[in-house]
Amino acid sequence: MPALAGEAVVAARLWPSPEYTRLTLETHSAIKYALFSVADPERLVLDLEGVDFGTALETLQRNVRAEDPFIAQLRTARNRPGVVRIVLELKTVVRAQAFTLRPIAQYGHRLVLDLYPLVPPDPLAALIALDGKVPKVGVAPKDATGGGDGAKPSMARLAMIVIDPGHGGEDPGARGRRGTQEKDVTLLIARRLKAHIDSDPGMRALLTRDGDYYLPLQVRVDKARRVKADLLVSIHADAFIRSHAHGSSVFALSERRATSEAASWLAKKENEADLIGGVNIDRKDRYLAQTLLDLSQTATIDHSLRLGNAVLAELGNVNALHKPRVEQASFAVLKAPDIPSILVETAFISNPDEEQRLTDRAYQDRLARAILAGIKRYLEKHPPQPRPTLAALPGVRAKHAD
Repeated sequence: MPALAGEAVVAARLWPSPEYTRLTLETHSAIKYALFSVADPERLVLDLEGVDFGTALETLQRNVRAEDPFIAQLRTARNRPGVVRIVLELKTVVRAQAFTLRPIAQYGHRLVLDLYPLVPPDPLAALIALDGKVPKVGVAPKDATGGGDGAKPSMARLAMIVIDPGHGGEDPGARGRRGTQEKDVTLLIARRLKAHIDSDPGMRALLTRDGDYYLPLQVRVDKARRVKADLLVSIHADAFIRSHAHGSSVFALSERRATSEAASWLAKKENEADLIGGVNIDRKDRYLAQTLLDLSQTATIDHSLRLGNAVLAELGNVNALHKPRVEQASFAVLKAPDIPSILVETAFISNPDEEQRLTDRAYQDRLARAILAGIKRYLEKHPPQPRPTLAALPGVRAKHAD
């Protein structure tokens, strides 16, 4: 009697990042697996039951990158009848987590293995490490005499702006007709925006992600809260079923109903990013309940709208506006109860003309500069207030980083 054919692994993907490394195995049907660790040297072993040893697994070892902070090497082989084994040789001890995902969007069944550092990276540490490159603010110039036009008042501290490039990794976001992926465009614009913010002596920027990997929406919010951000700006590139839809949009959070059906539809689509990007629903986020309970945030939403209006006005100098006002809906990434937050849809990637412009470096820079101009317009009216936990001087900030 001939042996029954095993399940084929149709795709195997590795997503390394400073936050974590993800291995994703995609199949047509759900598969059984076993995960265990071996010490001296540190290894992880993943056994797949009833799986064929095909091309995707054979070539997986070539996908390991030298810059991967956790995986040194990877081997795949048939271990015994009906079982394929994946061995990951590790650079350090990790916290591993495996889980499965049901089919969604363009994906079939997925088995996910995430490798986390034992001590999660601290976003504050990244800022402190760059202190030497940041102009010191908070100290008035020695030659300020008050004569002439008068000395400008010094800032109490740096304005901390968290920039969130939408999507990433397993979640490509929207796709243009030419194949442009939203996750790539958002990261390029976000990097340009960060560079411009960091060149301003009164501001500092932090990217929620600086590579092609996915971060859960709540983790993005958590990062902003960890560094006590003054503002959060999430960058996206919209898509719609009709290719003639065009223009830039800005969104803020709504405590109640969305301001339009389109805003509600977009929020639902963006909030599904966790399902596509791959979040283990068995993990309970320690901030989720707190964030949802704290949504009596009228003042924060009011300032989000002020920020949004300033950014929208500046974007109107670069691109047509899809709507002449800031819209509101229940976007998960905007739910920090104490940080004014906006989501910027820079353009419609589903519009062929706008897709082409979104891939142009000069246009990306114009969008970034427009967003920066809106941020600065907002901060001129609402400068960051002094607080002891994120002071302007590097030594003080390092002392209070916890």
